[in-house]
Amino acid sequence: MLDKIVAVVSDTLYSYILIILLVAGGLYFTLRTKFVQFRLLKEQYRVLTEKPTDKDGVSSFQALMVSTASRVGTGNIVGVATALCLGGFGSMFWMWVIAIIGGGSALIESTLAQIYKKRGEDGCYGGPAYYIEAALKSRVPAVIFCIFLVLTYGFGFNMLASYNLQSTFSAYSFYDTQKTPWIIGLILAVLVGYCLFGGGKRIIKITGILVPIMGVAYVLIALLMVALNITEMPAVFARIFTDAFDFKAIFGGFSGSCVMYGIKRGLFSNEAGVGSAPNASASAKVSHPIKQGLVQILSVFIDTLLICSATGFMCMASSVEPSAELSGAPYIQQALSSTFGDFGTIFITAAMILFAFTTLLGNLYYVDRCWFYILKKTPGKIFNSTYYIMASLVIFVGSGLSAGLLWNIADITMGAMTLINMPVLFLLGKYAVAALKDYDLQRKAGKDPVFKAESINLPHKTDYWN
Repeated sequence: MLDKIVAVVSDTLYSYILIILLVAGGLYFTLRTKFVQFRLLKEQYRVLTEKPTDKDGVSSFQALMVSTASRVGTGNIVGVATALCLGGFGSMFWMWVIAIIGGGSALIESTLAQIYKKRGEDGCYGGPAYYIEAALKSRVPAVIFCIFLVLTYGFGFNMLASYNLQSTFSAYSFYDTQKTPWIIGLILAVLVGYCLFGGGKRIIKITGILVPIMGVAYVLIALLMVALNITEMPAVFARIFTDAFDFKAIFGGFSGSCVMYGIKRGLFSNEAGVGSAPNASASAKVSHPIKQGLVQILSVFIDTLLICSATGFMCMASSVEPSAELSGAPYIQQALSSTFGDFGTIFITAAMILFAFTTLLGNLYYVDRCWFYILKKTPGKIFNSTYYIMASLVIFVGSGLSAGLLWNIADITMGAMTLINMPVLFLLGKYAVAALKDYDLQRKAGKDPVFKAESINLPHKTDYWN
């Protein structure tokens, strides 16, 4: 009964409300920023390499690694494989669409996080909670947003990541459905707990090392897979676009269509407009808020156009036909095994371990920021210790639960965050757009852009940019 109720709520949310909100918002901000995703593509790479304005501060690259650690996770492997099995090849096209137009929303939310960030003892901090409070002149909706973020990233996503990781071991002969998931869940919970008790700086350091290694290795294997099956690629692209625009099939069963699964899994993967990445974006020390906004566009592209596409092409080029029975990790493992043999299965397991681990750490970094906002202070040792133990237990429990239930719960809580964040982006977006115009003018004048709040007539008091 719980499975059915949660599934109905999730389908309703993604069949109508979120599709309209995300697509309309992404298109609106893309037009308002004059296609900034493409127009300033070169600039995105340039600002990524800049050093922080404070030598002890968090750089744009470090903030990108934290947000990418959360974005690039098990959803990029299992989520994409699930979408292809349940929604068809056309799902890949709709993932690309939601990522490309979502880049506009990513710029706006991360720029606003920078504009409204606060000064702290260890640097700067902020996120959607702070610009939500500024826009609505109330802490209540901001606290509600934080609660949904804690439920999403501290519980839903982490339980799902744990389940997805242990499911990859089902391909091995030693896998016991009664024992193995719990053993893997326990090991993962202990490792994450160790990192959490080391503090936020350790989280940034670990993700900064693991994310690039994980991403590069995964893309290289994907390219090799495609090269070895290059004759299949024309048929793959033909099927992607044919399925994506098969409107008879789409409207005949929308809740199970490629559009639904493409948008669901695309949003789950890149999180553009959800309000998660701005929590990391606010911590970067930059001379202009737009710089971090540009970096977050790059994060969305890395996540979906690169990592998700890598998974999709590995699956689709393999000639292994997707089906509901193969949904999830089994599909991608069978796909790689068809070309690489046992190495394919082992590689996906190794990739999932890294993806899941960095996802769990990146997610809990966001949760830490929300506890700080809700409590109006840094949580004490007793609170932190209690929460870290609970977070570790959640990871342990998630490894043995139902996949369908976990996916739907995570989708619903993430959708609730989006329902609060996106309307506020519409309200405050004009200030981010004004900041972009200011950035463009300074660049054209040959300057390294430096921001001042008065240059965009910002009516709200800020800790920075004065």
